[in-house]
Amino acid sequence: MQLDEISQQIIEQLQEDGRRSYGAIAKVVGLSEAGVRQRVHRMVEAGVMQVVAVTDPLRVGAHRQVMVGIRVSGPLDPVLDALEAMPEAVYLVVCAGSYDILCELVCSDDEELAELLSGRIRTVPGVVSTETFVYLQLRKQTYRWRTPAS
Repeated sequence: MQLDEISQQIIEQLQEDGRRSYGAIAKVVGLSEAGVRQRVHRMVEAGVMQVVAVTDPLRVGAHRQVMVGIRVSGPLDPVLDALEAMPEAVYLVVCAGSYDILCELVCSDDEELAELLSGRIRTVPGVVSTETFVYLQLRKQTYRWRTPAS
């Protein structure tokens, strides 16, 4: 989906405040409220964006957040499918470099993390090895970035 300047401005308004009303956005971008609503709906339907509440897992009961680097032998899709089905996996990306997959996990505690790593992730057929990076402090997490010019 190609984004024109107005759609980019709408996205930027929602990145700043996802609760901003269509009417308030309309005043900034120069469209009607209905026009903004339609554009937002089209962008959500096209998968260009999501409008969600972002929480800090460590402030809502999860006490362990980690990134796991995973090396795979064979096709990635079966491993990705297994990881995607795990509710503790909140971020999943195929990458180049030392790891084939990076998977962010949010767990209630170290016991849950140990079970998840040993009992579920490392037993997935095709997983060769994992390396776990424990988050000690979150310094920056942002969802605001400029959309590329169309």
